[in-house]
Amino acid sequence: MDSKNRTETKTLRVGDIAPDFTLKAAKGEQWHLKDFRGKKNVVLAFVPFAFSSVCSAQLPSYEAELERFHDFDTEVVSISMDSTYALNAWSQAMHTTFPLLSDFYPQGAVVDLYGVRHAAGMPERALFVIDKEGVIRYIEVQHSPGEMPDNEDLFESLRKL
Repeated sequence: MDSKNRTETKTLRVGDIAPDFTLKAAKGEQWHLKDFRGKKNVVLAFVPFAFSSVCSAQLPSYEAELERFHDFDTEVVSISMDSTYALNAWSQAMHTTFPLLSDFYPQGAVVDLYGVRHAAGMPERALFVIDKEGVIRYIEVQHSPGEMPDNEDLFESLRKL
């Protein structure tokens, strides 16, 4: 991981219990973090904007690795402040099958809960690995929203669980 990337946020550090939340997924269903407690690890991938070039490269890289995530007993989800309508169109355009969650209303409530709101107002590009007990085991916040995280760093954190 680039030393310029942050490993904590304004509100959270590795070792903290992940704040619970419920968001609407692109296809309209409710997604609850608590539903995975005791069952699966979770990767939260906060992304700045649907249809942006870097985000449109990042999410397909997770789709290509879904089997690998499943091997680590891990659910991967994306969170942005885009509407469910935009996320549904984006998911269809990218052919993603994992949940794309909308933090649209109230605008950025989960983004703020996790301390990853960029100064420009959108979410920072950030990753959280949450273990089955709900403990945050890995945080990576890119120092520039135009940079993409390295999947190998992410999988290394999952190997340690």
